[in-house]
Amino acid sequence: MEDYTDKSKIKVFVAISGGVDSSVSAALLKEQGYKVYGVFMKNWSGDDFGIQADCPWEEDQKDAEAVCKALDIPFRSVNFEKEYRERVVEYFFEEISKGRTPNPDVMCNKEIKFGIFLEKALELGADLIATGHYAQVNYNSVKSEYELHKGVDTNKDQTYFLNQITQEQLAKTLFPIGGYEKSEVRDLAHKYNIPVADKPDSQGICFIGEINVKEFLRANLATHAGDIIDIDTNKVVGSHDGFEFYTIGQREGLGIGGAREPYYVVAKDKEQNIVYVAQGSQNKHLYSTVVHFSELHMIASNFSDVHVQASIRYRQTPVDGIIDIENNLIRFEQPVRAAAAGQSIVFYEDTKCIASAIIEETPQ
Repeated sequence: MEDYTDKSKIKVFVAISGGVDSSVSAALLKEQGYKVYGVFMKNWSGDDFGIQADCPWEEDQKDAEAVCKALDIPFRSVNFEKEYRERVVEYFFEEISKGRTPNPDVMCNKEIKFGIFLEKALELGADLIATGHYAQVNYNSVKSEYELHKGVDTNKDQTYFLNQITQEQLAKTLFPIGGYEKSEVRDLAHKYNIPVADKPDSQGICFIGEINVKEFLRANLATHAGDIIDIDTNKVVGSHDGFEFYTIGQREGLGIGGAREPYYVVAKDKEQNIVYVAQGSQNKHLYSTVVHFSELHMIASNFSDVHVQASIRYRQTPVDGIIDIENNLIRFEQPVRAAAAGQSIVFYEDTKCIASAIIEETPQ
């Protein structure tokens, strides 16, 4: 563990997005005595894929510059558009084309924020980087390793999206707002007279912004008609224009009328271009007690016990289960809803995020 006690000598490059969270992060670090630099990442200009009108980068960069000026810290921008397309957007379409459910925000953190941004920052002389994530880093001196913990605000905790982070990256990263509630961050933004104090939170895909994902896909993937089949009766109950446009657990937009209970997507068959559905929010086909996974990534050095908690989506309360690493599966004590191949499964021990993997199969 490096000695960062003299903060006045420590250069911290803060990923300034133009939003409240990263802006307050920069303000807090400056107040703590660090040498703070604001860096805006231009990763998406929206000049292709048919979503130019929805891309907010120019406004965000202006906001980021205004924040740095208000805080009296240096500002610079870096362009990672090529890398973002190659490492995040292409991954997104590749997974969709396979009938899987990608998580571009996880990949963005892995490849961009804690990948090439961290590399570039260190190359330019930074000692550390910081982001506006709701998460916390602790150093365990007994195990000589860094720990990733949930943010204090459980509703905003973002460790799910940070599940690919490494020990080396944690050693170089600060999460200044991880110990605050969102409401407190807003109050701090006003306290520091930050220009974007009342700016709404972004809700879209990382760096792209708020878009209609289904329209985004339709603009870039060919349609091909197929059947929607009730998995319980094996009867055709509707039609679709491509299995890629549907996600496990989806209820809206199926175009199935006259059913006594709503239909939900429960499975997809890429080879036959079939979307399988089932009636009712409690239908057994929506739930799984066993989830197979691949690509296990350890953040901590090991699992201290086979009994863990796991989340299969953002903001899901972790569910107790028993992990079987040898066979790459977890058996949940309670069924989990709409586990989708391609999504991240993230493992916890209380507040500590210890590992992650990719969901592969969910046998009934």
